[in-house]
Amino acid sequence: MFGPFASAEKKARTSAGHWLELAEKVWHLRRDVLAPALLGELETRTEALRGLLRDRADLGQLNLGIQALEETLRRAGGTLYPKSELVEWVEFLLVASIVIIGIQHYFIRPFQIPTNSMWPSYNGMTARVYPTKADEPGLAKSALNLLTIGARPDRRIRLDAPTDGEVMLPVRMLQGGGASLDYPGAQTAPREYMVCVGNRAVTFVTPADFDLDAGVCAAFFTDAGVPQEILGRRAAAVRLVDTVVTDQHGRSHAVRLLPTGKFVRAGGRMLAFDILSGDMLMVDRFSYHFVRPSVGDGFVFRTGNIRDIGVDNYYIKRLVGVPGDTLQVRGPALYRNGQPIAGAAAFEKEARQADRYPGYRAAGLLAPGETVRVPDEKYFAMGDNSPNSLDGRFWGFVPEKDVVGRPLFVYYPFGRIAR
Repeated sequence: MFGPFASAEKKARTSAGHWLELAEKVWHLRRDVLAPALLGELETRTEALRGLLRDRADLGQLNLGIQALEETLRRAGGTLYPKSELVEWVEFLLVASIVIIGIQHYFIRPFQIPTNSMWPSYNGMTARVYPTKADEPGLAKSALNLLTIGARPDRRIRLDAPTDGEVMLPVRMLQGGGASLDYPGAQTAPREYMVCVGNRAVTFVTPADFDLDAGVCAAFFTDAGVPQEILGRRAAAVRLVDTVVTDQHGRSHAVRLLPTGKFVRAGGRMLAFDILSGDMLMVDRFSYHFVRPSVGDGFVFRTGNIRDIGVDNYYIKRLVGVPGDTLQVRGPALYRNGQPIAGAAAFEKEARQADRYPGYRAAGLLAPGETVRVPDEKYFAMGDNSPNSLDGRFWGFVPEKDVVGRPLFVYYPFGRIAR
């Protein structure tokens, strides 16, 4: 590259050097296929330009030498010169792809948070609820939301009441007193949910990893806290309704309904929300080649060798145990080697259930009173959203060889910093 103040003569001398490099390349790679006369011409004009450089010829002579060599290269270069614009673009894209693949494999790669198991440190797909039709964004605001928070207008859910009555939600009770929104579809993607009024229901589908509970709680309830706990308290405080409802497709469903206290008229908006993109972050794949992962790190790993998961995917959790550690949950705190765990601000917030951190829940391998010792060459990982995280408590240990790296920063949606 030339600086803005480089002289014309300096630019010409640099350009001449590049032409000589190309001529050497053509001579070495094509000398056995070129006609003797053309090969001799290439050698003569190459030496002539080299002599002009050596003798520090003036600008005019250099340009004449370059033009003469270029004319010969056009006839002698074959596929090396001249190159078509298409070939140059293909080479550029190929080299760029190799560089990007190398960077992602050895240094840094993008990663999208799929679920809310690490909430509130990281967000998976979440809902932005619009309480009334007037609150729903117009075209310009929708375009801005798509750019800044990943809210795709074509995925906006709008549900209007099929009849007059109170809005009710299908729920199922969980062990330990919690409750979760129920849905008629199978436990696969996409999930099919429903919202009911009387004995009528409206169904809709969402991606499998979408956290609908939080969005529905924001729409109908003012409580603060973990969605399952909100729903659990609501379910314990009111009489649930066991009934059969019919959806807009004529299908019947036996459901247990939780009243919301919201009454609507037929045709009125029951629920509207956008599905927001999960946090997209950059993962450092380089550091763990030189240092061991530390307790408290955000922790990205592959799942192919974890038997109880069954698919090869990338997960992100928080590292809570390294080889030799003993772990125990004494809710809401997590204990490591007999002491409250330390190493990340999230641990202390979990223990105090501060800043929306829900605290650790005893379950699975870390059921009440149980302890786990981390074996050699293994790690133990848990989600910050412990009540709603499928983590090491249920599928065990992460093999050392499957560790990928640690999160660096959230680059989209804009304005969030990894914790």
